[in-house]
Amino acid sequence: MHPLTISQALATAFRDIDRIDARLLLQHVLDADHAFLLTHPDRILTAQQSDEFSNLMQRRMEGVPVAYLTGERDFYDLTLKVNEAVLIPRPETELLVELALQLIPPDQSRRILDLGTGSGAIAITIAKHRPKCEVTAVDLSPAAIAVCQSNAQNLHIQNLQLVTGSWFDELSGEKFDLIVSNPPYVADNDPHLQQGDLRFEPAMALSAGDNGLSCIHQIINKAPDHLVNSGWLLLEHGYDQAAACGQLLQEKDFSNICSHPDLAGIMRVSGGQLNFLL
Repeated sequence: MHPLTISQALATAFRDIDRIDARLLLQHVLDADHAFLLTHPDRILTAQQSDEFSNLMQRRMEGVPVAYLTGERDFYDLTLKVNEAVLIPRPETELLVELALQLIPPDQSRRILDLGTGSGAIAITIAKHRPKCEVTAVDLSPAAIAVCQSNAQNLHIQNLQLVTGSWFDELSGEKFDLIVSNPPYVADNDPHLQQGDLRFEPAMALSAGDNGLSCIHQIINKAPDHLVNSGWLLLEHGYDQAAACGQLLQEKDFSNICSHPDLAGIMRVSGGQLNFLL
């Protein structure tokens, strides 16, 4: 096979896969950024690079997510390692982080809990931006906890504690100022689970019973036992679940119940504050 230049390799890839995907895969192979591709179009790929790029293209054509092929995904202002054990961090989840940071004064210590942490995207970003806080991240999957631990080490996070377990089961007696979660919220029978990247992501991190609300219900039901007075709970949820979340929060006597839209205008995060009667 005749050696390919960067521009030729991309032109070939553009016929089969998305242009952005092709660039990301080639940047991964060359360990370079987008600017390098633009400024070195005539650089010739080695035989090994050409083979690796071809293999990655083939796997992408089979549907494997780019993040799993490159082993990383940018989230907020961090780059996180990911693999098939964890959900791929998504831009809409950055809203949950932004809302959480607004509730945490930068100069004060707070106890924060992230339930179903996966790669650690939420917990690690909060810990990074609020270094005086104690952040606890929980996940049922030991493989996911391993990914989170690796990301925390790579990003030099010192204020994060990892717990393997189901929701609050391993946190008896512990209370937090803020609980955040991006739980599974896609209905078990949703056809989207058989489409696109979702086919390759861990089912336990995506879907839930009761039309996608079973995990959300469990979290809201147990959260009052683990919140300090005036503590907050924030949850990411599906496009049509804001009203149901608000109702569940109201039933558990949360106040200041609110829902917030993502950049697409979809109500994506709901939450409330717990005020005990004194």
